[in-house]
Amino acid sequence: MTRNMRLRGRIETVAAGLCGLLFLVTLVRPDWIEEVFGVDPDQHSGALEWVIVALALGATLTFSLLARGEYRRARRLSTAR
Repeated sequence: MTRNMRLRGRIETVAAGLCGLLFLVTLVRPDWIEEVFGVDPDQHSGALEWVIVALALGATLTFSLLARGEYRRARRLSTAR
């Protein structure tokens, strides 16, 4: 059971890191969507980029808190033995 918790914590940590990277890239270079995909879904208004920034920040915080809880649970179980 502890191994599953560790795996889950690692997955959540990686997800938090990827979402954090997406947050930073979109914040620093908001036109990456147009460059990568060759489309401009919001016709240069920047609305899509701000939505991505907000969602990525929320996901980063959520995954970080989930990973923190998972690691705390695993540590508590390992010290209880």
